[in-house]
Amino acid sequence: MTQRYRHTHFLTSANALHQLPPEAGREVAFAGRSNAGKSSALNTLTAQRALARTSKTPGRTQLINLFEVEPGVRLVDLPGYGYAKVPTAVRLHWQQVLSRYLETRQVLVGLFLLMDIRHPFNPLDRQMLEWAGHRGLATHVLLTKSDKLKRGAAMAALQSVQRTLASELPHASVQLFSSHDRTGVDEAHARLDVWFGYAG
Repeated sequence: MTQRYRHTHFLTSANALHQLPPEAGREVAFAGRSNAGKSSALNTLTAQRALARTSKTPGRTQLINLFEVEPGVRLVDLPGYGYAKVPTAVRLHWQQVLSRYLETRQVLVGLFLLMDIRHPFNPLDRQMLEWAGHRGLATHVLLTKSDKLKRGAAMAALQSVQRTLASELPHASVQLFSSHDRTGVDEAHARLDVWFGYAG
């Protein structure tokens, strides 16, 4: 466990881009379909049980939530997308906010895209990857809930996603991840260290 992430704390929430902190430092964002495990991943990577609120109700996170690792270093929990029961106006608002955040936020240095290993590459996942690719943003896919599959099936799913990314979205890399049994935590920490400039 990288000790520095244990000190991460809630900084602020934003409903629009103008409410975000000034463009200074570095940010890594976490995006994914509602209930893909974003909040659980943030809690696991910071070794905190309740840094980010988790819920069995998809679509609960309706704000951009920012967490500070240290001054100028932030983890960003983006609203989950793709939950049908969210009102249309809210869904359209967040689609616009997410696209503008990914395309214009200058301090954004990396994106973790979380996909349930059992249901990867829904259309909104692909859209998120395309936005990131258009921006040239470093993107790393976490195939969450890998503990739900047996090892062989999980590795087969990983290899399938690797092939798809290599042919369609070569700017993105991928790994297995599980908040339940901590699969992939060290690998995800290593990626964060690179993006935040801690590595080397």
